[in-house]
Amino acid sequence: MATKDYVKRGRAAAKKPRGNRNQAPSNGFPFKWAAVALCLVGALGYGLYFLSANPAPQSQPKTSPPAAKSEPAKPVKPQPVTTPKTTKPLPPKPEEKWRYIEELENKEVQVEAKKEQAPTRPYLMQCGAYRSESQAEERKAMIAFQGLTSQVKVSQGEKGNWYRVVLGPYPQKRKAESDRNQLRRAGIEPCAIWFWE
Repeated sequence: MATKDYVKRGRAAAKKPRGNRNQAPSNGFPFKWAAVALCLVGALGYGLYFLSANPAPQSQPKTSPPAAKSEPAKPVKPQPVTTPKTTKPLPPKPEEKWRYIEELENKEVQVEAKKEQAPTRPYLMQCGAYRSESQAEERKAMIAFQGLTSQVKVSQGEKGNWYRVVLGPYPQKRKAESDRNQLRRAGIEPCAIWFWE
């Protein structure tokens, strides 16, 4: 079998450049379109100037042509200017038949506001229940950094002791909600509000 010599093979034809050198770059300034737009704006401006410089001719009153050379031309008499007719004065304003306008201006509305009933029991806010006392003390310290006083209460559950972090007592629920919003802004949540036990 004869061996082939791959080195002496002919070289591949040179690649043609991708872009045509005679072609103008497409991302340049479009001078042709700018010239067309400039011509259109100039034509519009000239047309507006031409219309404003040459106003439309005003119609002149028609005069009768002279009938004959022997008769002199009759001058046109100007017509008298007519003044607008005087309008009749308005009739007097009628009196109103209704009295509700005066009644509404002087009427007083009395509203009975319900008195807010004071709660019989104070409120407490619980901000966590933990199995270990160290976790409860840590939450208590975080609350103390916000300027609020809390306490850890131990409660007996079915599965053992729970250490609850509570704040209060609050005489009104509004004050408890205010403190809960302050703790929420500090990232301490969830906190629940209940009646004091």
